[in-house]
Amino acid sequence: MPQVALERSGPVATLTITNPPRGYMDAATVAELDAAAAAVESDETVRAVVITGGVPGVFIRHYSVHELEALARQLRERGVAVDPARLLPPRDIDRVFGRLESMPKPVIAAINGFAMGGGFELALACDLRIAEQGPYELGLPEVRLGILPGAGGTQKLTALVGMARALEMTLRGRTVSPEEALQLGLIHELTPAGRSLERAHQLAAELAEMPARAVGHIKRLVRAAGSGTPLEDGLALERTLFLDLLLSDEALERMARMNADDLDIRDA
Repeated sequence: MPQVALERSGPVATLTITNPPRGYMDAATVAELDAAAAAVESDETVRAVVITGGVPGVFIRHYSVHELEALARQLRERGVAVDPARLLPPRDIDRVFGRLESMPKPVIAAINGFAMGGGFELALACDLRIAEQGPYELGLPEVRLGILPGAGGTQKLTALVGMARALEMTLRGRTVSPEEALQLGLIHELTPAGRSLERAHQLAAELAEMPARAVGHIKRLVRAAGSGTPLEDGLALERTLFLDLLLSDEALERMARMNADDLDIRDA
């Protein structure tokens, strides 16, 4: 049974994670999500992407611990050991999350329920996070299993809320309600129950109307700044992409229309 459903509606694509009953992510989910993300990335008619959960009350509960245990046992039987001085290459899950972060199209998480561990890391890979009210939690509780958030969680949470708060949450394995997630800045908006997907589609439609090239350049620059690109390098890239847009036909047409009609820039 497919785990990821892709639906296009005009310039907006929706990826729905139709997981097994308990809503776990596994290797099959990752592969299907990567294929769907690649499809929307290459589709020039798609201008914005929404990701949501298909199980009521579940975005993605977390990565399958059954699969993680089986992997651990297989590697131990093969005598695999890790040397922290020798860093490991990206895995499939790193590549798909990286694709969501690097594609020039905005990606919005419509969080409709539990999003912990790998599920929350998927949400962190999205550009905007819209969550709905409900009796569920978000966060990174991996320490309780003797492991750590291994698909970007430690790095992205720290960039989002700062080192002190990230340490408090990950060392304690603390998950939070949607309301606290909003207070901490983990999500951008909180909607009434059952309305996260609707609101995400509204935002996606709004972003799809923006000049696509400018949206892509802005996403690239802000994400570079957030990932620790040196300020001098970021400023150099910013002025380069600014001129690239300034010389584009779309920018020239929009600026000429604003000047001709004496519009406020907010109405251009």
